[in-house]
Amino acid sequence: MDSTFTKKPKRILLKLSGEALMWDGEYGIDVKFLQKIAEKIVYLSKYAGLQVAIVVWGWNIFRGVKWASQGMNRAYADYMGMLATAMNAIALGDAIEKQGQEVRVMSAIEMNKVAEPFIQKRALKHLEKWRVIILAWWTGNPYFTTDSAAVLRGLELGCDYVVKATKVDGIYDKDPVKHPDAKKFDVISLDEALKRGLRVMDQAAIALAADEWIPIFVCNINDVDKIWSQLERGTYVVK
Repeated sequence: MDSTFTKKPKRILLKLSGEALMWDGEYGIDVKFLQKIAEKIVYLSKYAGLQVAIVVWGWNIFRGVKWASQGMNRAYADYMGMLATAMNAIALGDAIEKQGQEVRVMSAIEMNKVAEPFIQKRALKHLEKWRVIILAWWTGNPYFTTDSAAVLRGLELGCDYVVKATKVDGIYDKDPVKHPDAKKFDVISLDEALKRGLRVMDQAAIALAADEWIPIFVCNINDVDKIWSQLERGTYVVK
């Protein structure tokens, strides 16, 4: 086991899928589930003592890749997807604030009415003051994904590791929804994940994580409040 996971982290980058935010719905945000996730994030910050930065996807609102595959300009589709991440970030920030936790929504593209610009030093100061920061608009560039943005921001902010919270409880050798005999990995190396083509994160994100040696932990979104004490609930992706 990588020694990184044997001690309690100080700071994490939590990557939430937009699909998870809509939970059992077909579109948009499940407000009750959003409140539940907000409670878990507040627990991590206020009671587990973690500094938390969040990157959230916009899949629940706009599926840019699908539109691009149907002939839409890929850059435009990606920008629309990034706009959807801002909507999710604002909604999540509001849900967290209502529970008494300070939040700052930060954006890679200027949206001064609703978010601060992402500036590394400013983001670090927010974290040091125990504010949760939510990072919208990916990297601000098309052709990149929220996976790449999560690893990039995790590195910029000196996070101990990146946590990817999804609807499944870890990484499997094949889709566990379609294949009941799918095997779950407790630990897998970044290189092995790349070779197997496993859908941990996109390959650019995994390659960056491997180059810079930042570990990834994949878990069920319902278990994000347990990651600091019960890391066996997911899959470690290590160097």
